[in-house]
Amino acid sequence: MLFLSQIGEEVAKLLELKAKLEDVAEVGKFTLKTPKGTRDYGPQQMALRNSVLDKIVSVFKRHGAETIDTPVFELKEVLTGKYGEDSKLIYDLADQGGESLSLRYDLTVPFARYLAMNKITNIKRYQIAKVYRRDNPAMTRGRYREFYQCDFDIAGQYDPMLPEAECVKIVSEVLDTLQIGKYVVKVNHRSILDGIFEVAGVPDDKFRTICSSVDKLDKLSWEEVKSEMINEKGLGESEAEVIGSYVRLNGGRDLVDKLMVEDTRLMASKKGRAGLEAVALLLQYCQLYGLEDVVKFDLSLARGLDYYTGVIYEAVVLGGDVGSVAGGGRYDTLVAMFDPKHRAVPCIGVSLGVERLFSVLEARAEADKKLRTTEVEVYVASAQKNLVLERLKLCKELWDANIKAEHSYKNNPKLLAQLQHCEEMGVPLVAILGQDEVARGVVKLREVVTRQETDVPRSEMVNEIRKRLQSIQKQ
Repeated sequence: MLFLSQIGEEVAKLLELKAKLEDVAEVGKFTLKTPKGTRDYGPQQMALRNSVLDKIVSVFKRHGAETIDTPVFELKEVLTGKYGEDSKLIYDLADQGGESLSLRYDLTVPFARYLAMNKITNIKRYQIAKVYRRDNPAMTRGRYREFYQCDFDIAGQYDPMLPEAECVKIVSEVLDTLQIGKYVVKVNHRSILDGIFEVAGVPDDKFRTICSSVDKLDKLSWEEVKSEMINEKGLGESEAEVIGSYVRLNGGRDLVDKLMVEDTRLMASKKGRAGLEAVALLLQYCQLYGLEDVVKFDLSLARGLDYYTGVIYEAVVLGGDVGSVAGGGRYDTLVAMFDPKHRAVPCIGVSLGVERLFSVLEARAEADKKLRTTEVEVYVASAQKNLVLERLKLCKELWDANIKAEHSYKNNPKLLAQLQHCEEMGVPLVAILGQDEVARGVVKLREVVTRQETDVPRSEMVNEIRKRLQSIQKQ
């Protein structure tokens, strides 16, 4: 019996060992990766991204904007029914506290909810935050499921086209500041599209769904869009042909003037006339802002989101496959959807697709290889052994003076290794300490690029470093 008992124990141990080996095998099969449509960002990428975002924020602030923040998720009913056919791309969250929640799809709807909740009728705001879309990602083109948006919006009752023109100007300033290359800002008006559909004989209940088809003209040919209208959305061929005669037009102020003079059908439509007059005024203001070479009136621009009510625009980088990098428009009725008394707050805004901008600038940075990942201004180095305490004292002096500094975490690092670190990391200045410098109360200040060294009295060190940094920045 004892022998059988021992056998049983051994079998149990073998089974336990087998289970452990299977667990190890399962772990071995597990592939560490980020979820589909997301990515990690290392120091090099983050340095670039922060630089880009700083430049964008500086443009927003130049135009008088203040910033807000909203939750990364909203009540599902807040987001539902605001995005047309794109509503299927909203991420729903599992119910964990008695509320149906969804990740925010953009920053515009949460902003409208914020205005209604806080009874705000006038604000010029910007917000930079992540949004989420259950989309098919195209990582090489900067199309993700989790990504940053940079929004600029003007809420309030103002005279026509003044806020719109400033939003177009802001888009242009951002793209010029980032030196993104040649681009065009397409503009159109939802009333013009409604007028075209009215002239074509499109039933009122099909306006929005046909609009979403027109919005695909930047990706599909007219024949493909026409086929979708007829075969999937039940539009007649003659109606589709009338729409096609308009949405393939683009130009500048001359096209607006031509339509207003020659197109009696569109001008007979109250919506069509109002839209053309609005675009004419917008183009006049854009010309005063010096934007006539980059702004184009494009009747194919539709922007499929349901909440747009007036001018719409989209910035497209020319050449390559980056495509649209900014878009927006007027949405005068969105806030009223959240207000108990349905009080409207007119709004106009623009959203910058920074991920696509990053994809262009990252490729450029890869070729350049000179982007710094830290902002260290001075590296405190020791030329001999047993000077770690002196390095700590000097670092404290620099930090207290608000100078960005670092040193080695080795007690006795080699001087050559410290200097090579500065060259690799792009640190502009090195403060070198040796026994002689400590005894004389000086610091040997070395410019990394020129390798010139100067003894500076400790009492004058901070001022001298600031002068040197200013001089280096000007070079």
